[in-house]
Amino acid sequence: MHRMPTVGEVLRDAELRLQASEAIEHPHAGKEWWDAEQLLAFVLGHDCDDIAELVPAGALQRFTRVLERRAGGEPPAYITGRVEFAGLDLRIRPGAFIPRESSEFMAEQAVRRLRPRPEPVHLDVATGIGPVALAVASNVPKARVFGVDISAAPVRLARENARLLGLSNATFFHGDLFAPLPATLRRGVDVITVHPPYVGKRELRTLPDEIKRFEPEESLTDGSPQGLGLLGRVAVEGPAWLRSGGWLLVEVSPDRSRAVATVLRHAGYTEVRSTKGGVAVSRVVVGRRTAGGRR
Repeated sequence: MHRMPTVGEVLRDAELRLQASEAIEHPHAGKEWWDAEQLLAFVLGHDCDDIAELVPAGALQRFTRVLERRAGGEPPAYITGRVEFAGLDLRIRPGAFIPRESSEFMAEQAVRRLRPRPEPVHLDVATGIGPVALAVASNVPKARVFGVDISAAPVRLARENARLLGLSNATFFHGDLFAPLPATLRRGVDVITVHPPYVGKRELRTLPDEIKRFEPEESLTDGSPQGLGLLGRVAVEGPAWLRSGGWLLVEVSPDRSRAVATVLRHAGYTEVRSTKGGVAVSRVVVGRRTAGGRR
């Protein structure tokens, strides 16, 4: 009779299996261990803090199945149905864009600008399952927070996440950019955030398999050659919704930050600059609507 393996032994074997996979990214040392730990915790129903804990045969079989899904490229978030963002436990399903840690910096920037306002209003465009909007709603309880997305399924998840987190100050709309928003928000928003689908149409094929095979294409690209089509619309239409002195915050890759800054300046924003958080793969370009700016 075979003895039951320990958590540590199972994780070490799983790490080797994932390291050998060509279907997933290997961005830094320890990523495979982290993925395996997430999946084993999902199967066991608790954290894997005790590496000497024995793993029963049934749990090991279930873990082997989910590990093979991961080795085949499927993101852990789609397997577990959960993703953490800014300390919030969010529900997610295939068909929705997976929130990135890099977006937490944009949420932090929004929070910093909203907290001093007496009655702050935040709008998150292309909100997906609502990570940025919900992080703002959680950290600025007095704020009225709105999110909008053109895809219906992620909006349903955003509403579910708001309900599960008890964030009644967050409201989500399904529709194209600003179209579904109530007219009363015009000239009343303090901060607009957007993480646009900025991958150029031809660049899609260069993305890692685990992204282009599993995440929805409309969340990765707007179909324009440079990936700036949707952002251009947000920049032009945004001033009609921002208060005087309100901010537009745009998360993009470092190689696009200059182009995005140019788009914002051409649309009449002032104080335009690129800011950098703790994650090297993204920048947040900011711009401000002023009373004398283009509208």
